[in-house]
Amino acid sequence: MESKNLTFTETINLRNKYVGKSCELFYKKNPLKIVRGQAQYLYDQDGREYLDCINNVAHVGHCHPDVVKAGVEQMQQLNTNSRFLHDNLVVCAEKLVSKMPESLSVCFFVNSGSEANDLALRLARQHTGNTDVITLDHAYHGHLTSLIDISPYKLNLPGAPKKPDFVHIAPVPDVYRGKIRADEHPDEDMGKLYAMEVKQIIDENVIGQRGQKVCAFIAESLQSCGGQIILPHNYLRDVYTYVREAGGVCIADEVQVGFGRSGTHYWAFQIDGPDVLPDIVTIGKPMGNGHPVAAVITTEAVARSFEATGIQYFNTWCYSANLTRIQVNPS
Repeated sequence: MESKNLTFTETINLRNKYVGKSCELFYKKNPLKIVRGQAQYLYDQDGREYLDCINNVAHVGHCHPDVVKAGVEQMQQLNTNSRFLHDNLVVCAEKLVSKMPESLSVCFFVNSGSEANDLALRLARQHTGNTDVITLDHAYHGHLTSLIDISPYKLNLPGAPKKPDFVHIAPVPDVYRGKIRADEHPDEDMGKLYAMEVKQIIDENVIGQRGQKVCAFIAESLQSCGGQIILPHNYLRDVYTYVREAGGVCIADEVQVGFGRSGTHYWAFQIDGPDVLPDIVTIGKPMGNGHPVAAVITTEAVARSFEATGIQYFNTWCYSANLTRIQVNPS
């Protein structure tokens, strides 16, 4: 398509004419027309510089020269899917697994965080034989139909689809503004108190009312869209225990919070100690610095259950393996 230098008004008019109205802009009153990014800065059509504090895509900065170089080199060599042998795919898988606990040793490569979470649900359902999913209030896990079903961030909006009966919403463990507050329970273990909320859902709703076992508990290891909530100590450890006792698996959504974004650990689920071990980890945006590559990493047992279906899995996953090798060890 021929590139045009449009005026601000022309861009707005064309967007209003050809782009779906549900694709909303940031800053509705005075939207920004961003034409360039470099490192931590964004630039508008007038050259005005903005410190980027909102974009969750570029993990090592906009237009990082190493990422650009890797992308160009790979596009000059090959662009194909995962059903051919290629060194980048297996080397990338090996590096990703090296950053995980030993039990998480099998990779599936996908194209987005949404696709990663959708595949995680498929893995969980196949492995457990169950359907009931526990998610956190305010959570967002992606825009596929399967993920809107488990994303109260979207389900709570006017016009949203009805929450399925197999989805159960636990209170977000926000110790400052949540259902249980630290200032009201100064001597209590907040992680244990909030974990008991999940156990109550399992006992009363999943087992009691529906007569089912749990398929999966899914949560971001730090809740992002729901308010940048740092989970209290012992929360994930205790919740994972309760979920497994009820037949389920534990999914750590690291799409937005992984790859060192917590500041102290490579994966945010590691913050609460080495005994917090998910069965499935999903990663996305930061993996390719915003390019369309993501992954699911799981255990041998879960992977074998998926293989038993006899349904082959592949992905139109291409040059981004070369980009990913930079993200795994960013400079």
